[in-house]
Amino acid sequence: MDAIRINTLSKTFGNGRKALQAIDLAIAPGEMVALIGASGSGKSTLLRHMAGLMAGDTHSQGSIEIHGRTVQRNGRIASDIRSVRSGVGFVFQQFNLVGRLPVIINVLAGTLHKVPLWRSLARWFTAEEKARGIEALRRVGIAECWAQRASTLSGGQQQRAAIARAMVQGARVVLADEPIASLDPESSRKVMDILARVNREDQCTVVVSLHQVNVAIKYCPRTIALHQGKVVYDGPSVGLTPAVLRDLYGAEADDILSLGDHISSLEDKVIPVLPAIPVPHLAWPTPLAQAA
Repeated sequence: MDAIRINTLSKTFGNGRKALQAIDLAIAPGEMVALIGASGSGKSTLLRHMAGLMAGDTHSQGSIEIHGRTVQRNGRIASDIRSVRSGVGFVFQQFNLVGRLPVIINVLAGTLHKVPLWRSLARWFTAEEKARGIEALRRVGIAECWAQRASTLSGGQQQRAAIARAMVQGARVVLADEPIASLDPESSRKVMDILARVNREDQCTVVVSLHQVNVAIKYCPRTIALHQGKVVYDGPSVGLTPAVLRDLYGAEADDILSLGDHISSLEDKVIPVLPAIPVPHLAWPTPLAQAA
């Protein structure tokens, strides 16, 4: 069974622009796949359709399935989409954290599909859930920040917290929409290393949209290239030579190639495994009380 299956998906916006045109894709469980293309090529739109955040054209008879479960069909989002989304983690370019809340609460938002409504409204989590959140933060290297307000973190730290949220969620599919677009080289390297580690260690399927072709080649064995809403390349990332890109994109290839790999120049670094820290108990520290 495919992790993600897309059949003849099309999307036309109200102004008549065709954002996606008859997309057919199959992504196997455990793959790490890059989506590349110039701005406006349809990368973010496609990821949002995969997550069930947008519906395709009703006349296209398109469909999307995640691990055999319908996300949308014939321009209609599945009625049980909340249940389907529980297995899909979405990492946004701008982090999508609640800045006034502590990092741990933002991370534990990934468990809300599993907890009763009254607990989610009260932001009350069990010791086991908190331990899971702390462990996810440890894996991305920011466990010491668990009690800080999310707004006090750097951009790279916020993105790592967003990935920890997907870990806590137990997502089998992680969709990352240009997760390094607004980050400095060192933070970009850490974020991509973590996504690759989640793919490898948790056997998650990861689909990440990127501007930098060399980053796609470095981290993703397979790349899907979009141009004006169409798939123009789907194959090994190493096959995306400058000559192939110019053949696919014409003059736009220069814009793509001008975005060099700004992270490979850094020395290889491994995010340190931090020692275990005490798991917070039911009484939260002052920052949480203030946030509430």
